[in-house]
Amino acid sequence: MSDDTVLHVKGRVLAGPDEDQVRDELWVIDGRVSYDRPAGARDLRTVTGWALPGLVDAHCHVGLGPHGPVDTDIAEKQALTDRDAGTLLIRDAGSPSDTRWVDDREDLPKIIRAGRHIARTRRYIRGYAHEIEPDDLVAYVAQEARRGDGWVKLVGDWIDRDAGDLTACWPRDAVEAAITEAHRLGARVTAHCFAESSLRDLVESGIDCVEHATGLTDDLIPLFASRGVAIVPTLVNIATFPQLAAGGETKYPAWSAHMRRLHARRYDTVRNAYDAGIPVYVGTDAGGTLPHGLVAAEVEELVKAGIPPVRALAATTWSARSWLGRPALDEGAPADLVVYDQDPRADVRVLAAPSRLVLNGRIVG
Repeated sequence: MSDDTVLHVKGRVLAGPDEDQVRDELWVIDGRVSYDRPAGARDLRTVTGWALPGLVDAHCHVGLGPHGPVDTDIAEKQALTDRDAGTLLIRDAGSPSDTRWVDDREDLPKIIRAGRHIARTRRYIRGYAHEIEPDDLVAYVAQEARRGDGWVKLVGDWIDRDAGDLTACWPRDAVEAAITEAHRLGARVTAHCFAESSLRDLVESGIDCVEHATGLTDDLIPLFASRGVAIVPTLVNIATFPQLAAGGETKYPAWSAHMRRLHARRYDTVRNAYDAGIPVYVGTDAGGTLPHGLVAAEVEELVKAGIPPVRALAATTWSARSWLGRPALDEGAPADLVVYDQDPRADVRVLAAPSRLVLNGRIVG
């Protein structure tokens, strides 16, 4: 083995959330993690600090802009912004853009795709989704399950202009059939849900995850917990609800009031979910109208909601990677890690200032 394949990371290697999982050092050999010093090797470069697995943004949209798909150069800037913030693994929760070219770039975050959003006709942001009716839901779910990386994304609720408020998008029988088909094809299903009305049908139909989940009420929490349905709260996005509500006040006053109520209880919703044992993961909803690179801000929001700091870190590192089927800092795993000058367990705001980024075993920032 040549010396130029070896990187030495020392200080505090946070291989897991517990103290007995903290190591003093690791080596990166041929792009992979090793806890055994290679015999006779000299360190090409030593990196010192607190090392975490590359952060996870489990709700991100690379290739998506305010009006739909964006050009490759813009998508590249989005991915680089996320990378430089420490996000080295993305679950792209719906995008109309083909971002497979990213897979050939060793300097860009790894992406797990959910295909394109699937929405009811005229019930989502224009240019984002396949807009269909319930009779076509199973066919489109099957299509996106085959195109994605093990996930499918539904739009579970959206404003109904006739009702003047958020309502569920799909009848129960269509949801059941669609989720069954996705599972048959080996894909998990998640859904955008702001309101309360769509949640029970989705969970009882076997959904695997709910995005935002602002409508999660005390009577629904035991159902989520018993089924093991995860939530990705995207609190940095929920922070925009008052502004959205103000913009719709005149035309849709009931919707505006509803959005304000969902915003007001957002922290209680997340804390109650966590306390009940519902898996909670970090996602920013970057793309569209929200900027990229907000992963540290989302972790801080989870702590504000009442999740203990180490568990909030787990929601963007060890636990998130396990949930998505990707390794952390395991022996032999691809060396995707972020190094900090201070201990992020003591203050999660440290995540906003990574000192080194290592992706596929190479220092990229």
